[in-house]
Amino acid sequence: MGRGMLPLIERHFQYASDRLTIIDPDPEHASFLAERGIRFVNEAITPANFRNILSTWLSSSSGQSFCVNLSVETSSLDILKFCRELGALYIDTVVEPWAGFDEANKDDTAARTNYALRETVRREKRASPGGPTAVSCCGANPGMVSWFVKEALLNVAKDTGMVSDVPSNREGWARLMQQLGVKGIHIAERDTQSSGQPKPIGTFVNTWSVDGFVSEGLQPAELGWGTHETHWPANAHSFNEGCQASIYIDRPGAQTLVYSWCPTAGAQQAFLVTHNESISIADYFTVGEGLTPEYRPTCHYAYHPSDEAILSVHETLGRGTEPENKTILDETTIRSGMDQLGVLLFGHAKNAYWYGSSLTIDEARALAPHQNATALQVTSALLAGMVWALENPDAGIVETDEMDHARCLEIQRPYLGTVEGHYTDWTPLSRDELFKGDVDETDPWQFKNILVA
Repeated sequence: MGRGMLPLIERHFQYASDRLTIIDPDPEHASFLAERGIRFVNEAITPANFRNILSTWLSSSSGQSFCVNLSVETSSLDILKFCRELGALYIDTVVEPWAGFDEANKDDTAARTNYALRETVRREKRASPGGPTAVSCCGANPGMVSWFVKEALLNVAKDTGMVSDVPSNREGWARLMQQLGVKGIHIAERDTQSSGQPKPIGTFVNTWSVDGFVSEGLQPAELGWGTHETHWPANAHSFNEGCQASIYIDRPGAQTLVYSWCPTAGAQQAFLVTHNESISIADYFTVGEGLTPEYRPTCHYAYHPSDEAILSVHETLGRGTEPENKTILDETTIRSGMDQLGVLLFGHAKNAYWYGSSLTIDEARALAPHQNATALQVTSALLAGMVWALENPDAGIVETDEMDHARCLEIQRPYLGTVEGHYTDWTPLSRDELFKGDVDETDPWQFKNILVA
């Protein structure tokens, strides 16, 4: 993601070239950066050194600084707070903890949830309002998909004959979703990018960070829990503190399957992998508070990764160990395919509506260098988030749900291939009796019917 983000920064921003600095413990891209005349600091960011290293390069004495955090095993919260102390703008794609967090909390499942990690940032937002802008969780998802939700709501409102002005605040957006009768949202993705080669045994192949996918796949499955739900999932737990918009299932997301739908593939089974947007979207569109709000949609990720990644997941879970070898399919090794990523809003008068981006590998290559389709959906969202932060430099800590979706999509849309909406009559009960099992026929959109038993 960092390699793909660099040319977008160079293309879209004016900046002091002598201040552009890349910090990475892996020297793999040192020659690539040297050829471009970009300073490279070959160090790992740790709890002991992050203040010293970042203060060197994020000094406000020579103009506005901006920290783009695309790292793993570094505390997003600590770096975010320090950047705000320095007066630097900040953006990331995930609430990431320091290295060793999962191992230290292996016996405390709730502590390893994205809900718990998100709450640390939300507490900081409440404790320190305003000030330099720090955009939390602004990639494709979380990030872009929150902007898609708002655009999809306006489309459904128009197509169902509801006369509605564009809401101006969170309460207005939540009321609009409630009035439309939306019961839930899938962040519905199908990645068909492929190298065309058999996956080597012992190698985890993915179209984005292997470490990131393995980490989130081993976290417990999480979802925003809607007010229409009447069946509590087995091994599910709620939270006693915070926004209480979410629950988690005591089972890894990579071992939790759901029924979902994307335009090209149609009906599919997908992984219920935990993501920040599952919680933030459910929270943002809540009417009322706490465990018994007036209205809240169910929301979760429904991810069907590339075929090679699917095989890699099965192999890793079967072995019960972290993968020995890791390969990321980039623009030079992918032969064909696309990443189709959008939001599926369901339960309203027109049943279900998918709105999102269908971006092919060929389009990604033509639009920007060093990108596959997955990466470009992420980096273009980061680009939009950076522009928004520069235009709103004193907005404090924000999530993408709280940003101007129209402005952000205006910036990002040229990089997203085909952006369009599709209505479908599909429901989770649209399968033969042999495949249905124990379902609730009275409401097809119960999570009980979506979860693969």
